[in-house]
Amino acid sequence: MGITEEEFLPDNQAPLHQRLLDQTAMVLWSELERHFARGVLLQVDAALDLVEVAVSIAEDNVQQVSAWKHSGKLKALSDTIAGQWSAGQPVLWAVVAAPWVLVQENEAAKTYPGKRVQ
Repeated sequence: MGITEEEFLPDNQAPLHQRLLDQTAMVLWSELERHFARGVLLQVDAALDLVEVAVSIAEDNVQQVSAWKHSGKLKALSDTIAGQWSAGQPVLWAVVAAPWVLVQENEAAKTYPGKRVQ
């Protein structure tokens, strides 16, 4: 049991998946509203792995991203959902895959152990 290469590498040289995983956070809707207003918020279906979607976007995997968009599993956040989230203030998972901010609502975000949303 030793140190892995990923643990030894500087953050900017770690594998993309690990960097995006490290940047993923639970946030309140109020922290995402400005991104919604700018039109850069994408909703990721709860059935998908948020980090895998971010990796596909960052690596410009057009075929996979297009498939998710076509199936409705990746889409611009609707005004209706934004209104519901504004009223309910749910805890959401979010990660940046520039120029997009990806957001996902799921049960795990509400009960994630070891993290507290204030």
